[in-house]
Amino acid sequence: MIDHHYIYNLLKKTSNVTKDNIRQSLLKAKDRKRLSHKDIAVLLQIEEEEDLKELFKIAQDIKQEIYGKRIVIFAPLYLSDYCVNSCLYCGYKRENQFQRRKLTREEIQEEVKLLEKMGHKRLAVEVGEDPINCSIEYVTEAIKAIYETYNEHGNIRRVNVNIAATTVDNYRKLKDTGIGTYILFQETYHQPTYEKVHVSGPKANYAYHLTAFNRAIAAGIDDVGAGVLFGLYDYKFEVLALMLHNEYLEKEYGVGFHTISVPRLKKAEGMDIASFPHIVTDQEFKKIVAIIRLAVPFTGIILSTRESHEMRKEVIEYGISQISAGSCTGVGGYKEEEQGEGRAQFEVSDHRKPFEVIQDLIENDHIPSYCTACYRMGRTGDRFMALAKSGQIQNVCGPNALMTLMEYALDYGDEEFQTVINTMIDKEIVNIQREDIKNLLLEKIEKMKQGERDLYL
Repeated sequence: MIDHHYIYNLLKKTSNVTKDNIRQSLLKAKDRKRLSHKDIAVLLQIEEEEDLKELFKIAQDIKQEIYGKRIVIFAPLYLSDYCVNSCLYCGYKRENQFQRRKLTREEIQEEVKLLEKMGHKRLAVEVGEDPINCSIEYVTEAIKAIYETYNEHGNIRRVNVNIAATTVDNYRKLKDTGIGTYILFQETYHQPTYEKVHVSGPKANYAYHLTAFNRAIAAGIDDVGAGVLFGLYDYKFEVLALMLHNEYLEKEYGVGFHTISVPRLKKAEGMDIASFPHIVTDQEFKKIVAIIRLAVPFTGIILSTRESHEMRKEVIEYGISQISAGSCTGVGGYKEEEQGEGRAQFEVSDHRKPFEVIQDLIENDHIPSYCTACYRMGRTGDRFMALAKSGQIQNVCGPNALMTLMEYALDYGDEEFQTVINTMIDKEIVNIQREDIKNLLLEKIEKMKQGERDLYL
């Protein structure tokens, strides 16, 4: 699946790329042709400002063409910090001495109500790996509790899940709870580095971790999302390995990653960040996002609050399609944030509240979206990708984003904010090509103003 020597040789062969090599690969991306592994390796070697500007411009054009202005909003929910692994980069590693905990059903529902109060409709569940203190039964019961929790303005409509690599039977149990995307970070595809930073515990098994998506798909989970913790090893190797993994899944199962997450290594309790020699610079990070967007145009790219407001604002233009907002990265963090306490898994850089994030997105001509329609309409896996690649997804995603934004304005915004959203919708509706879609959107928005909720195409 991940041929290390193949990647080494690609990087070696492209280490002295010429200006013409770079231009040929950029032109291929500009013409919307599928990039070869060599093309991706060539683009990873770009260093000159002129070439970087061209790379970013092409990525921006592709992102706009496929995703338009919409940016999906979500929040993480940490349920348990029990963990039996020893991972050198993680604040939850078993050597760290602190009072560990997992949320009760009542505490989960309390966190969910706080998140819903912020306007969130989709969550990403996060847990440490501990088969005794955080069993699959605990996770599935927690997901049920999330879906069953209602607040003044509704409930969480989609739960994505990031749990440790597990068995087909356990993935079936997750599937049965109605999860959205199953997310798992490989952390690093470079096996020697993987084995070095994962000292002990179940996660230390590179092959078992790498083949987790095979078992998840075998269990019937349609959407899987990958990720690399950039900074553990050479980012050029990691990007090529991500692409190899994606192609492997496409060949084996007909569909690759639904999403790719791009977290950068951050300071955490009990780790010395200076001991990691492959820390990614800001310029390198921007290049990573842009190249992934060119290589897999229809795959969502997720950005967390690990990154600063300024960095998030910039890379959204180059390819990011989903961002977290108002995130707490500790168990019970949303309640504890109100009380001014709590322990985080890693340091967060963007501390803005969701409403501030939304306002900033709108001011920068983006459309914040809380849409969960595709999953609930069965537009998942290969069905989603087929629709996306045909271009027809624009007929539902754009209007659905506007509807969720109107719902947000009605339920969580003041009169001034509602006026801003009404003006935005009036402006954006002109760009909808199909009259039937335009009329349906106007009809549903009017129903929302009359009190109906959770409307979508």
